[in-house]
Amino acid sequence: MLDGKVVIITGASEGIGASLAAVLRKRGAMLSLAARNESKLREAGGADALVTAGDLTQEPVRAALIQNTLERYGRIDVLINNAGRGSYFSGLVTPVQEARVVFELNFFVPMALAQLAAAHLRTSRGTIVNIGSIAGEIPLPWLAVYSASKAALASITATQRIELRRDGVHVMGVFPGYVDTGFQANATGARPPELVVQGKRFAVSKEDCAAAIVRGIEARSRAVITPRSGWALMLLHRILPALVESRLEAVRT
Repeated sequence: MLDGKVVIITGASEGIGASLAAVLRKRGAMLSLAARNESKLREAGGADALVTAGDLTQEPVRAALIQNTLERYGRIDVLINNAGRGSYFSGLVTPVQEARVVFELNFFVPMALAQLAAAHLRTSRGTIVNIGSIAGEIPLPWLAVYSASKAALASITATQRIELRRDGVHVMGVFPGYVDTGFQANATGARPPELVVQGKRFAVSKEDCAAAIVRGIEARSRAVITPRSGWALMLLHRILPALVESRLEAVRT
C-alpha cells in the first residue's frame, strides 16, 4: 500500500522518526525527511531520500520542506508530524519562554505543515499522521507543558479529521507511551522522578512503535496507541480520574 508513496517525516534524524524512515523505506516509500541534523537525516534515509535540514519552527524551513518535496516527487501522499520537544518542568515553575518553545515545535509546527500540505493531500487523498503522546491524554505533572502541548495536538488532530474526511484525507493520531528513545536525554529541565527513570526498562522499542504507526497508516486507523496497555490507562483516567491523579502524585514525589 505504501510502495511508491511520497512520505514526509519530521524529526527523522533519530528515535521514532528514524525508525519510521527505515520501515517505510523497506515498504518502497519515497522519503522526504526533515530535522536539524543533516548527516543523521542522510543516514536515516539512505541514498535516495530527500533531505531538508533546518529548524522547523522557522516558516521558511517549513515552506522549503513542502516545496522541495513537490519539486522532487510532484506530490505528497503522507505527512508524518513527528518532531517534538520534551520539557521536565512542573507547571508551576516552567519558564514562560520554555513553554512557548515547547508549544512552537509540538503544536504550531504540525498545525502549520498540515495547512501547507492540505491541498496536496486532498489531491492524493492522502494521510496526515500527528504523533502525540499518552501524556496528552493523561497529564503528567513532571511533563506539564509537554502534556499540554500534546493535548492541544490531539484536539487539532480531531478537528482536522472532521474537516478533511469529506475530501478523502485520512487523519490519524498516535499516542505512544514510554518508548525507548533519547527523549529523557534530549529533554530540558530537571531529572524526571526516579520511578519514571526506572520505568524505561519496560519501554516499547522505537522499532515496534514505528511498525505500529505504519500498520495504522495502512489500515487507515483513527488512532494508534502503543503499547496496547495504553488503552487501559487512558480508559482508567476517563472513568476514575481522581484515582489516576493520586497515583501520579505518588510517582512525582
